Amino acid sequence: MSPMSSRSLCIRLSQMTKGEWSWIIIWKNNTAEIMKHPGTDPKVFEEVIEFAQAIGMVALPLHKEQPGYILNSLLVPLLEAAQLLLIKEVADVETIDKTWMVATGAPLGPFAILDVVGINTAYNIGHAKAVATGNQEFEKVAQLLKSAYIDKGKLGRATGEGFYKYPNPTFMEPGFLQK
Repeated sequence: MSPMSSRSLCIRLSQMTKGEWSWIIIWKNNTAEIMKHPGTDPKVFEEVIEFAQAIGMVALPLHKEQPGYILNSLLVPLLEAAQLLLIKEVADVETIDKTWMVATGAPLGPFAILDVVGINTAYNIGHAKAVATGNQEFEKVAQLLKSAYIDKGKLGRATGEGFYKYPNPTFMEPGFLQK
């Protein structure tokens, strides 16, 4: 039984939480990931979906437990892939972000997203994954994040610098996607 099973219904309302979800721009991305487990009353599940819709949120029903819900289940592999491309010296931060932004039409690349999420969070995930798996690539990611960013106070948007400098990051400059 997962840690989430202790609740009859788990709800991830991005506009009602802080911390790891504070990077979601809620006035644009007003999602409610609503998760049930085998013990959830179907009527309660439907009522919560209706409530989320009634307050103007996009209800995203999850019919079984999923660590990370849907968003993080999709996002974390993207962010990990970007970091691995960087440590393998395949491309630099801006090229990786530009590739994602041009190819998908997304407003942010993975490193811009990491700046919003916070470099400490990326470090903690990478370090934990390295310890859990023994994968040296994730250890290299964690070491890079710590030495090149965290130890220098570059924690992302919150501190004004991470992979980019804020408030005017290069990915927002006119022509960034065309260079």
